[in-house]
Amino acid sequence: MLDQPQFGRRLKRLRTARGLSQADVAGDDLSTGHLSRLESGARRPTERTVAYLAQRLGVDASALTGPPDGRSLSGVLAVVTSAPPGTDSTEALSHAVEEDLGDDPAARWHALWLLTDAAGRAGDHQLEHTRLLELLALSRSLDAPDLHTRSLVRYARCTRAIGDMRTAESAAREALSVARTAHLGAPDTLAALLELISIETELGLWEAASQLVDELERDLLPRASAEQAAEALWTAAVVSSRKGEDAAAIARLNAALALLEGGQADLTVWTRLRTAATAAALQMSPPRVAAAEQWLAEAASVLALIGTPAQLQELHALQAHLAFAQGRFDDAALLSRAVLSEEDLLLPYRDRVRLSVLDGRLAIHAGRVEEGVTALQQLARQATESRNVDLAAYVWQALATTLAAGIRPSETSGMT
Repeated sequence: MLDQPQFGRRLKRLRTARGLSQADVAGDDLSTGHLSRLESGARRPTERTVAYLAQRLGVDASALTGPPDGRSLSGVLAVVTSAPPGTDSTEALSHAVEEDLGDDPAARWHALWLLTDAAGRAGDHQLEHTRLLELLALSRSLDAPDLHTRSLVRYARCTRAIGDMRTAESAAREALSVARTAHLGAPDTLAALLELISIETELGLWEAASQLVDELERDLLPRASAEQAAEALWTAAVVSSRKGEDAAAIARLNAALALLEGGQADLTVWTRLRTAATAAALQMSPPRVAAAEQWLAEAASVLALIGTPAQLQELHALQAHLAFAQGRFDDAALLSRAVLSEEDLLLPYRDRVRLSVLDGRLAIHAGRVEEGVTALQQLARQATESRNVDLAAYVWQALATTLAAGIRPSETSGMT
């Protein structure tokens, strides 16, 4: 019989894979408390309990007690990291993590890092968040400031994508503090600083973000790689744009894009920068439509071939925003509804809200004024409650601009 905690991990994996709750598996002959202790490894199972659980799960008892496949977590990591491009090893790695006894915390951290990366790229931020909680705990126990900083930066990015700005800000500040205290190299310090700048910007703390940009450009940018320098310039461009300095923002975006020309850049980073630049250009006042159209077309040419479902949703959302900025309201409505109606919406919180704002503006343009105004007011309140001040301001500005664009006062009477 498997020792704990392996038995408990295998039991939990079999249960969750079948979509069953602890109460479903416990049934009448086992308490959920007992089952919980079995899954956590706090209690060893008897043969009778194993037989009962196997029957409840609809598996042979060997599925619960059979020997591991013989390959250590380190062995699976070696296979995964050396696999040819395009190989999906997520399931095998996840299985190995569940079977792992925890004898090598560094290997477990590495495996969890790869799994959080896969979840993030797939747009599954809830799964990414769950993995990151263990990743953070492991990085603390390893007493490795570089691993802890990287875990915190990823956690900040994930919680920002979910819309939890308070947690995101705290994690980013801690990441920067750890990096500075441990005197980590420029790449780790820069990654933490960039995340904090992005969060401060979304919180509406533009002057604080500007001060961090000054530090970034003075101390870290000269030591950054081309890819990190490009991301830094894009981040600084967003801050400039929020402050109304659109000329400086465009100059920084063009400088960022120029850094990745020449065919040497990672294609994923090259594409991501263009979608990010498109979003920034469309948020300027007035939108820089020509630049956005060029950058988005370049990104689309790549994403059409290798884009993940999450990247394609982002692309289609940006195409909807671009169509609206060009006055093609029918096209914008078709694109936005297509994305918002997808069963598995993978957009981060901010992008979901922005696309919902567009949907509300289109409703107003189509004559459904009360529906659109109500939707935008609700979105603004939600953004305010989540402390996303910049996003809330964007929603209110979008509402005011849309109403001022041709809606008669009588059509909005009684609306507050």
